[in-house]
Amino acid sequence: MSDQQRSVSVLFVCTGNICRSPTGEGVFRSMLKSTGLEDHVAVDSAGTADYHTGEPPDPRSVEAALARGVDLSEQRARQIHPDDFYKFDFLIAMDQTHLGEMQRLCPEGESHRIRLLLDYAPQVGTRDVPDPYYGAGDGFAHVLDLVEAGAAGLLQDVRDALKKGT
Repeated sequence: MSDQQRSVSVLFVCTGNICRSPTGEGVFRSMLKSTGLEDHVAVDSAGTADYHTGEPPDPRSVEAALARGVDLSEQRARQIHPDDFYKFDFLIAMDQTHLGEMQRLCPEGESHRIRLLLDYAPQVGTRDVPDPYYGAGDGFAHVLDLVEAGAAGLLQDVRDALKKGT
């Protein structure tokens, strides 16, 4: 990677920023580290709602991610802010409800930055990462499976953006 290539930024978004989007942030950071891109890509997560602002991720998300070598423990929930639509190159929605909410909040001319995570993984057969919050522990492992699949596809777009300098 040359010094002339600029950084790219990615924001993962779910409802409360304690299950799905922190998982997205953690998994993607891990992928970036394993590919040597961690210094070139900024990653964060946020929620469409402010239910859990300042709280750590759900302990079940932390536990499931840790079982795969991904540490979420330092993350803290926050709500998406209008500035995020200018600050981040990729705003990644975890489901179609989040996508719609983000499109509603998005300033005019910036919606091209918003994408649905699982559009990067059509092979999984769904467009939505389900909310595991009210379910059993296996729901968190399923979320990880889906996030890993989507993040792998997203990584290619991020690599392309780094090469283009956009």
